[in-house]
Amino acid sequence: MTEKLTEAERRETIEPLLGNGWAMVEGRDAIHKTFVFKNFVEAFGFMTRAALWAEKWNHHPEWSNVYKTVDVTLTTHDADGLSALDAKLGAKLDALAGG
Repeated sequence: MTEKLTEAERRETIEPLLGNGWAMVEGRDAIHKTFVFKNFVEAFGFMTRAALWAEKWNHHPEWSNVYKTVDVTLTTHDADGLSALDAKLGAKLDALAGG
């Protein structure tokens, strides 16, 4: 089972994501970010690349896509909150999106 982040781990791994456009989800121990691309093909390409990493790490986002916008929420269900996997995947998504 994956462990929920400690307060010190949150400062180290989640706070940098919050400085890069991620936000805490109200009422949940989760983070959310909206990625906006030039068009649908770029958005879908991002999701495809992200899906490969999510599958490799066996950590899958909650996400939706409408045209050029991809909304992503990260949390670790078996930890009942944020884990190192969320920080890792969040940073990877930012890198895949070019930011």
